[in-house]
Amino acid sequence: MGKNKKWVQLLIFGLVLTIGAFTVFTNLKSETVKPPKVGEKAIDFNLQGLDGKNYQFSDIQKGKVIIMNFWGTFCPPCRAEMPALQHQQDKWKDKGVLVVGVNMDNSRITAQQFLDQLNLNLFSLHDEKDVIRKQYGVKDYPTTFFIGSDGKIKEIRVGEMDEPYIDRMLSQIVQGG
Repeated sequence: MGKNKKWVQLLIFGLVLTIGAFTVFTNLKSETVKPPKVGEKAIDFNLQGLDGKNYQFSDIQKGKVIIMNFWGTFCPPCRAEMPALQHQQDKWKDKGVLVVGVNMDNSRITAQQFLDQLNLNLFSLHDEKDVIRKQYGVKDYPTTFFIGSDGKIKEIRVGEMDEPYIDRMLSQIVQGG
């Protein structure tokens, strides 16, 4: 009986070791997706909008300059910069500029109520499972990606932006800088 007990213990140890190695390997493999950097193409994705419809980013982006802003209702700096984003959207929309919000809240309804409360009509997608946030490597809110009409990322800004900064960035991008 003593010999069998030793074999069972070794079998259990081997099984635990195999599961542990598999877990480590799987986690390392999932971390290999690298977020895009300035100068690289924006990653394409499909998300549901706050309106409940599905949107493909590449279809939205086609030939437009995009300000892709990761935000949440839980984020005071996000709330503070929203009016500036709206004003710049209104100012630049005839030049092919679109603000695309990527909302990180648990509920589309909460996010839409937040925009309505601030009297904002910014186009927003809903990333409730954090898939796109992870693909883009977003860790802090707000984080904003300025994307040129060629689909390449021109600037990444972590933290709150003021209106002069947004206007300056759009001027550079629209003029081909």
